[in-house]
Amino acid sequence: MFDLNNLMGKVKEMQDKMKEVQDNLAQIKVTAESGAGMVKATVNGKRQVISIEVDADLVKPEDQEMMQDLIVAAINKAMEDADVLAKEKMSEATQGMMPNIPGFDLNNMV
Repeated sequence: MFDLNNLMGKVKEMQDKMKEVQDNLAQIKVTAESGAGMVKATVNGKRQVISIEVDADLVKPEDQEMMQDLIVAAINKAMEDADVLAKEKMSEATQGMMPNIPGFDLNNMV
């Protein structure tokens, strides 16, 4: 016999584990470089840019820090806007397909 309560318990358990993993993604840091190390970008597991380093030979020293901060802010804003749009599109595509079950939110899977 199908046990809906057991299924809902498993779904809740899965959601809790996914949230825990998502919360820990901020601790992951990856750095990549281009131009033989002239530009370096560091991101976390949540796909957020943490820092950008641009070699001093590519920009005036007095503009370097501000430019790096502006690049980080612009990239993070673009990625945030893309995530919002992706969630909206997923919501539109799945509208009416799943029953409205309290506590069961597929929006976080995007």
